Amino acid sequence: MAPALLILLGTVAMSRADALPDETLLLPPPVNFTIQAAGLAQVLLRWQPPPDRAGANLDLEYHVWMRTPQEDEFETRSTESRKATPLHRGVAASVRTIVRRDGHSLLAASGWVSARLEAPPGTPGTAAVNLTCTTNTAMDNDTPSALYWVSLRCAWLVGAAAPQDTQYFLYYRFGSHTEECWEYSRDALQRNVACWFPKTAILSKRPEPLAVHVNGSSSFTAIQPFDQLFALHTIDQVNPPQNVSTEVAGPEGTRVSIRWEKPVSAFPAHCFDYQVKINNTQRGSTQTEHSTTNGFTSVIDNSSRYCVEVRATVSAMCRAAGLWSAWSPPSCVGRDKPRPSLGQLLLVLPATVCLVLLICSFVCKICHLWTRVFPPVPTPSRSLGNLEAMSYEKTGSQDTESEVIIYVEELGPEMLEHPVF
Repeated sequence: MAPALLILLGTVAMSRADALPDETLLLPPPVNFTIQAAGLAQVLLRWQPPPDRAGANLDLEYHVWMRTPQEDEFETRSTESRKATPLHRGVAASVRTIVRRDGHSLLAASGWVSARLEAPPGTPGTAAVNLTCTTNTAMDNDTPSALYWVSLRCAWLVGAAAPQDTQYFLYYRFGSHTEECWEYSRDALQRNVACWFPKTAILSKRPEPLAVHVNGSSSFTAIQPFDQLFALHTIDQVNPPQNVSTEVAGPEGTRVSIRWEKPVSAFPAHCFDYQVKINNTQRGSTQTEHSTTNGFTSVIDNSSRYCVEVRATVSAMCRAAGLWSAWSPPSCVGRDKPRPSLGQLLLVLPATVCLVLLICSFVCKICHLWTRVFPPVPTPSRSLGNLEAMSYEKTGSQDTESEVIIYVEELGPEMLEHPVF
C-alpha cells in the first residue's frame, strides 16, 4: 500500500512540475543580431542561434519585439525575418530564445538581445507631410481576355521647414516590385506635390500592404525622407456598378425591378455588397435599401417618377471592410402627374372666382335669399302722406275714422316716428 501511495504522489508532483516553467533550464540568447534596410519601408532582421543550445533535443523558437516607434511582436522558428515598416524614424528591435512545451505553454526563455537601425539623415520639418494615396481598378478590353490593372494617385504637402527649392520624389513598393513616379503635379513654386501612376504592379486581391516612400533634395539642407504603409482596403476607390436599369413590373405598374452588373474589379461578383437609393421625384422622398445580389424589386406609386442609383463595396467575406464607391448615374422610370404652371393658375383662378360668384347670385335670386336676409324697409313719410290724403277725402264720416285707424294698425307703431293721433 505504501509503495503505491508514494508512486501516486510522485506522479502528481511531476505533473505539477511540468505545468510550470523549468527554472533550472537556462537558455542562452541568440547572437549576432542585426537590422538592415531591405527596400522601401522594409527591414531584414537576422540573428544566429545560441552557441550552446542547452540540450540538442530542444525545439527552439524566437520571440521578436519591434519598435518603429509603434510596437509589433511575433514568433518565428527562422533566424531571419523580413518586415514592412516605416524607416524614416529608425527601427529598434529585440529578440530572445524561447522553448514551448508541446508548442503551447512557455517552458523557458532567454534574455533579450537588441539592435537598432538609425533614422536616415535630414533636417527636421523638411519631410513631406499629410501623404494620402488612392487606388482604382480599370479593365483593358483590347486584349482577348479582359485584364484588370490598378492605378495609383498620391498627394502630399510641403514640409514647414523645407526651403523653396525643395523637390520631392515618390516611389512605391508592392511585394518585390518598386517603381518611381514620372507624372507629377506641382505647386506655384514648381515643387512636386502629387503623383499619378496610370498602371501599377498592385494587385487589389492580395492582402499585403502598399509601401510609399517620399524623399527630397535641396541645395540648402538635407531633406528628411518619409515612409508610409497603406492597407489596400482603406485606399481602394471601388468603381460604381455598371449598366443600372429599371423596369416597371407587377399589376398596374406598382413595382419597379432594378438590375445592374458588378463594378469593374478583379473581385468576383459574390464579393460585393450594394446600396440602392430610390428617389421619388414628385414627393422629393428617398429610400435606401441594402442588397447582396445584383438585383432588387421595390413597391412604387405608379403616378410618380422614380430615379434609382446604386453603389458598391467589397464585402467582408473577401477582404476587410473598405470604402464605398460613388453612386451610379441615375436610371429613371415612370412619369409624374402634370402639375399646373403658375401662368395657368393665374388664368384659371379669376375665372373660377367669377363663376362661383355668378352661381351664388343666381341661386340667391331664385330662392329670394336677398329679400329674406335683407328685407325692404318702408318709408314712414310716404305712409303718413297717404294717411292724410285718405283722411281728407272721407272727412266728417264715421267710416273715414275707422278706415284710418285700421290702416295705422296695419302699418304698426314702429313705422310712425311722429304719431298723428
